[in-house]
Amino acid sequence: MKKFPPIQKILEAYTAIADGHVKLQDGQAAVTSSNEVKTYTVTFKDGIYTSNDNATYWQGYAGYPILAVLLLQGKLPFNQELAQQFKNVNWNQVNQEYKRNYAKAASAVMEDKGIDQDKATAEMNKVADELKNLNITIKRGSLRPPKKLPASK
Repeated sequence: MKKFPPIQKILEAYTAIADGHVKLQDGQAAVTSSNEVKTYTVTFKDGIYTSNDNATYWQGYAGYPILAVLLLQGKLPFNQELAQQFKNVNWNQVNQEYKRNYAKAASAVMEDKGIDQDKATAEMNKVADELKNLNITIKRGSLRPPKKLPASK
């Protein structure tokens, strides 16, 4: 049985794209976290996607790095205008503040930025529905999730 991410992870993927944190290459991508502390590796070939982000590696569902790649590849519907509204969100900080309650975290971000929550939710549901219909396989990457980088001196 396939596992699916919380729909709010789509917003994290939007932020990664809007902030220019996704570097697509042939067969792989580097996706930097919203707080710019970690970079994840996403690989893709023949409908098989892997990543070393925590959600994909430990939980077995497509984390936001894979979602960002799928959005940029045109495999999932991408609303550029909505993505721009989620620019510069430090999801790591927000998710910690709301103790990983992604729905509350997303709601707080939308309220803070004045984003129409009904429109954003409709878009998230549209992307989530398409994800469920995608004929792809999600696997944990061979690399372990990156550790936090040491503080600069």
